[in-house]
Parts: sequence; structure tokens; C-alpha cells
Amino acid sequence: MTPPNILLITADDMNWDAVGAFDCPDAGTTPNLDQLASEGMRFDHAHVTISVCQPSRSAMMTGLYPHHSGGEGFFRLRKPGIPLLPECLRAAGYQVGILGKLGHSTPYESFRWDEEKDIDDLGHGRNPEIYAKYANAFLAKAEEDQKPFFLMLNTHDPHRPFYGNDPEAWYESDDPSPAAVPSKVFSEDEITVPGFLEDLPEVRKEVAEYYSSVRRGDDTIGAVLTLLRETGLEENTLVVFLSDNGMAFPFAKTNCYLNSTKTPFLIKWPGHIPPGSRCSDHMISGIDLMPTLLDAAGIPLPGNIDGRSFLHLLHGATLPDRDWVFTQFHQTAGKNNYPIRCVQNRRFGYMFNAWSNGTREFKNESQSGRTMNAMIEASETNSEIADRVQFFLTRQVEEFYDFENDPNARNNLVDNPAYQEILLELQDKLEQWMTENADPALDAFRSRNDPQALQAFMESQARELGGNF
Repeated sequence: MTPPNILLITADDMNWDAVGAFDCPDAGTTPNLDQLASEGMRFDHAHVTISVCQPSRSAMMTGLYPHHSGGEGFFRLRKPGIPLLPECLRAAGYQVGILGKLGHSTPYESFRWDEEKDIDDLGHGRNPEIYAKYANAFLAKAEEDQKPFFLMLNTHDPHRPFYGNDPEAWYESDDPSPAAVPSKVFSEDEITVPGFLEDLPEVRKEVAEYYSSVRRGDDTIGAVLTLLRETGLEENTLVVFLSDNGMAFPFAKTNCYLNSTKTPFLIKWPGHIPPGSRCSDHMISGIDLMPTLLDAAGIPLPGNIDGRSFLHLLHGATLPDRDWVFTQFHQTAGKNNYPIRCVQNRRFGYMFNAWSNGTREFKNESQSGRTMNAMIEASETNSEIADRVQFFLTRQVEEFYDFENDPNARNNLVDNPAYQEILLELQDKLEQWMTENADPALDAFRSRNDPQALQAFMESQARELGGNF
């Protein structure tokens, strides 16, 4: 079998439902991704393992849960000798390259890609034409060397700062690598405010800016997919797209809600996946990416990885034990520790917030923009918004949601007697997973009603990972 070329595309902070093919309520956000979805397979229940940039990508690159790889935060892997996806592909004869998010996608400082370009080379990570130029050079080099290629294409869109609220200097004519203007700029009256946010004027403005950045990210993806067709490489190239986490707004990125970890996962593989396919019955995770791609390339999997190949799903088969995903969170970019564990099936989600003690406040990058400031201001005269803001800041130790009917996590059912049976099932499922995977939070989970035990765990996490709590 001729090994397939592999194009792995990630978007930075693209919410799952920002993509048209995943039922985005607003038209025109992602025409190129919608086309990709029509040509391949869409996964309705795909989740990243941890909803923040570098740790999420480390999980993809290693097939390991963060507490197993030592990739819990914004640092290189703390545990040596772990096999990496591009390393395994290179050893099998692939040429490996990366465009964008270089540091966040390179788990060890010592690893060197065959070709690499980062944010400053790529129009601040936001210029489709420049991405296509460097992608073309990489593809030509692989063809010259007669090697299959693995190209990891990482758009910096739609990460903050969003288009319309980003530096004017990015677009100046004397910038050797300027950012580009999106092919469509959204106005406030063209967008729908996500249901986990409040529909306030400043929120609406920021969401419009976000969707303009989503469109520019899609422009970049489209430019490289066009290049793939024009170079005649499309037929033997497996294309994967996903986002590394949800949008950088409250109740999404750096948490374990549905809008934190659910990702718009697409795969196109001509001759293997029928166009317009859809996987609605199986759950997949970010740690499954590495074993699946190695499996597709016919490369033996390294031992002791947590992820499992779902290659058979691409051919329409069914797989057992695909009814649950387990996600986690550890530390923000600001080095604040907020340990969270979560188990989800296709309907329900249960979270254990080890950090919540009623007074400790959550702080992340999502609070730096227009949205959180607008919500705080509105809370002065609106008690419902005040309660929502307070809950975001302090949470409670346990959260439990019917995500099928409440995808925006507005109604915590943890104390609702009608749901106690399913709540107990998810608690047991999480404890079983934590036991099997030697999760350092296991004792804290078992003592979740003891504030002193949770405090002791927080102190142990600060010693282990550094940072604040």
C-alpha cells in the first residue's frame, strides 16, 4: 500500500458550531470547511482532551492524557522519551513540516521539523496567501525527495485579538509579512450570540469580530486545499481538520463544558471515505488522533499510549467502547491552577471542579475582552446576569448537565432528584477512569465533600506544576 500523504489542519479557538457544516446559525462563516465536510466524514461527537492550546496539541502529538505525558500546561513535556506523531512518521520515511503554532505543537525543545514556519513568517498567522506559498514549497520539496509528507497546518485564527480589534500595524504596507483582511467581515446584525453568553451590544460586537476571524481562518484553509488540488496531490492525501479548543469566551475555552472540548472534526480521504459521510454514534477524543493517523499510514503504534485508533470508523464499521470521553483541565496560560475532570456521553456531562471552594475565583484570557466586561457591567442592574457572572467566577465542586437539551450549561442538575441515577452512573464512570489511569486527582475526587482534602490537593498541584491557586 502506498502510504497516504497527511495534511493535519487545526484552527486556534474555533468553536464547534462556528462551522457551517456543524449547524452554525449564521451563514458564510466557513465555506471551505463546509466543502471539506461534503467531501469526507463529519464526526458529531468529537472532543479535544484538554481545552487550551499547548496542552491540547500535546495530547494530539502523543496520544496521551496530559497527566501521563507531563503536558498539563504551557510548557514542554515534563516526562522524557515519549514518542511523538511527527517523529514516528519521519522514522517511517515521511517528510514532516509545520506552519504556525510551532512552539505549542512541538512537545520537546529538541525536536526539529524538516520544514517549519511560525507566526511572524505567516502574516501574524493570519494570511492565506503566505500560508499557501510556504505550503507549496514544502510539498515541492517532499515531491523532489520522493517522500510522503505530513504537514501540520495551524491557523492562528480565530485566536484573540479578533479582526477589527487587532493592531492596525499588522496590516501596514511596509510589514514584510502582513495580516490579511477576511474575505467576509461580519457585522453585529449578521451574527447570533451563542446561548452560553448574554446578548448585550458589546458581546454582539465581539462575537461579530470573532466570526470575521473564523472566516479568515477558513480562507487560509481554503488556500491550502486549493493548492492540494492544483498540485495533483489531493487523491492520495488524507486531510484532517479540528479545532484545538472552544472559543475564547466565558464558559468555553479553558474549561470542560460542551463548548470547551467539543470540536468540529472532519476527515477527507479519497477512495476510502465516501463523500458526505457522517459519524453520529461514536465518540472520539484528541488522544485518538495519533494512533489513527499512524494506523492509516500502516505504521505500528508505540506502546503505552492512551488513545485508540478509530480507522475502522472511516470505512463505515462500528467500534465498541465509544460511548464516553474523558476530558480534563489543569493550568491557564497565566499559570493559575484550576484542576477539573469531566466525563461525557452523547447526552450528559459531569464535572468535578477540585479548585472550587466558594471564594477562589477563576481567571483566564476570556475575561480580557469586551464580553466579560459587558457582562460584569450588566450584572449591576440585572440579577440573572449577576448570578451567571458569579457562577463563572466561583463555580461549585460538582456540575452535571443534560447537554442534549442544555448545550449551553445553564441548568446545573447536580441536586435535581430526578437525575440522581444517571448522575451516580457518571460519577462511578469517572472514578473508574481515574483509578485505571492513576489520576493524581483521584483521592481528591473521593473526598470531594471535604474542603481540607481539596485544599491539600490544590497545594500538591502547585508543587507539581508550579503556578498559583
